[in-house]
Amino acid sequence: MQSSIPNHKLIIYQLLPRLFGNANSTNKFYGSIEENGCGKLNDITDMALQEIAKMGFSHVWYTGVIEHATMTDYSAYGIKNDDPDVVKGRAGSPYAIKDYYDIAPDLAVDVPNRINEFQDLVIRTHLNGLKVIIDFVPNHVARTYASDMRPKAVRDFGEDDDTSNAFTSENDFYYIPGQHFKVPAGYNPGGDAFTSPLKDGHFEEYPAKATGNDVFNAAPSINDWFETVKLNYGVYYLDGHKTYFGHVPPLWYKMHHILTYWAEMGVDGFRCDMIEMVPVEFWAWIIPKLKSTHPELIFIGEAYDKNQYYNYIHNGKFDYLYDKVGLYDAIRKLTCNDDWSSTWDINAVWNTHSQGIDEHMLRFMENHDEQRIASRFFAGDAWYAVPGMIVSATLSTGPVMIYSGQEVGEPAEGAQGFSGDDGRTTIFDYWGVPSHQKWLNNGKFDGGGLSEQETSLRNFYNTLLNTVKDNEALRNGEFYELMIANEHQPGFDTKMYFYLRYTKEQRVLVAVNFNRAERNITLRLPDDLLKQFNLNGNTNFTDLLTRKVYKTADIHSGVEINIKSASGMLLNF
Repeated sequence: MQSSIPNHKLIIYQLLPRLFGNANSTNKFYGSIEENGCGKLNDITDMALQEIAKMGFSHVWYTGVIEHATMTDYSAYGIKNDDPDVVKGRAGSPYAIKDYYDIAPDLAVDVPNRINEFQDLVIRTHLNGLKVIIDFVPNHVARTYASDMRPKAVRDFGEDDDTSNAFTSENDFYYIPGQHFKVPAGYNPGGDAFTSPLKDGHFEEYPAKATGNDVFNAAPSINDWFETVKLNYGVYYLDGHKTYFGHVPPLWYKMHHILTYWAEMGVDGFRCDMIEMVPVEFWAWIIPKLKSTHPELIFIGEAYDKNQYYNYIHNGKFDYLYDKVGLYDAIRKLTCNDDWSSTWDINAVWNTHSQGIDEHMLRFMENHDEQRIASRFFAGDAWYAVPGMIVSATLSTGPVMIYSGQEVGEPAEGAQGFSGDDGRTTIFDYWGVPSHQKWLNNGKFDGGGLSEQETSLRNFYNTLLNTVKDNEALRNGEFYELMIANEHQPGFDTKMYFYLRYTKEQRVLVAVNFNRAERNITLRLPDDLLKQFNLNGNTNFTDLLTRKVYKTADIHSGVEINIKSASGMLLNF
């Protein structure tokens, strides 16, 4: 399948500035910003960006830069304190936005200058040949949301709402009239050591608003997104999800103004949170409207219902969607060596996506929501990700993403505060990322603290991503499945996977082995391919990852290869 985005494949590096530049290694459970430290936007220096670019990345997704609710006191700067009873973690969730027009004060060296520091980062990123992606969280905001940085002519969320009405498409929020919001019982914000006059198990909200994960009552549970309130796009959930789009709801225009504000600041794209919780009609309206003035903007949607992928791409106008419920899930099972895992599941993924959407799927093995590969909750060894990453990066022309720390095998060990011991690096707490800090090396960004194994792992990612970036077949070529042609070959099993990526000028045979033992096989190319490429007799195959050469006297007889355990190769011929 030929890509509709010629000569370009997005290779995205996701990082949380709060974590990325933090050299503090204290890592106290529920520690404060003073105790555990916090990375700043200014820590993402030219040197850091040059190293990111050298790895082959084209885009950086700066996660958590917009101001969100926090337990840290910034009242000295005129920023109202948030009630900790409706904040998760000392640092707070990046997905509980407090002011859509502002930058998180945690990330600034000079808090009053925080917008300028972000603008400088955008400029710095562009000057180093990279593009900027930030989050757009359309479904919900913090319970304490109040924008003090919006232009005076812009009305704030809820400012004109009729709070006596549970639902009207003119309101920005949903209400539970006549009831006070109730903080979930048993919530201990900030842990036992954290004290605050506001920490009293109560948050005044009357009438109560609906909670972000579609809880339409005044008392969400501790397992709900109780720190957030759901935004109203004109869908009446309590009346059979009826829609009221007769005229454009006010919220739509407010969101258009917000996205335009960031686009005009130089942001190149938006990773859009939980897009399926917002009506597709909104996306069909806003994305073309924004692209009419900023045609180069890209929109990436976090999506989990594969039955709706086509809808959100072709009707919602998204450029790319997460391929979590698809390739990620299939590769995770193979990486963990699950008994019932099979590479035929990968075939099922691209078959499902074969109707014009595969090139729109964003592939990854880690992000801020998922468990670290090296954690005991996933594979327990970062090297087991090698075959899965090769497939994720080369299966199609769509984007591939790496999460900061993945490339050096961060295991995310231990509980961090609100974030428990679950194999994830916290997005709620002030924290240092130990393996990443070895590469950070106190701001030198030279990997000076990495072990030999960690350095080797990073070199693998570097070689893989740059190979994908520089190779026309992998970046923009067509796809040919080779499993059926080889399923009866001696040595074949369903923990191996084979396919071809090709253009008129280049051909790469991809072979991976998810087994925990090496495998030998003679790989065959179907006669129709050999005829198409006019191949006969002697042919040399060069592994682009190791530069090892495999020779065959007769291409019609196949090429004999040995694939090490949990490994793979990119055979150029």
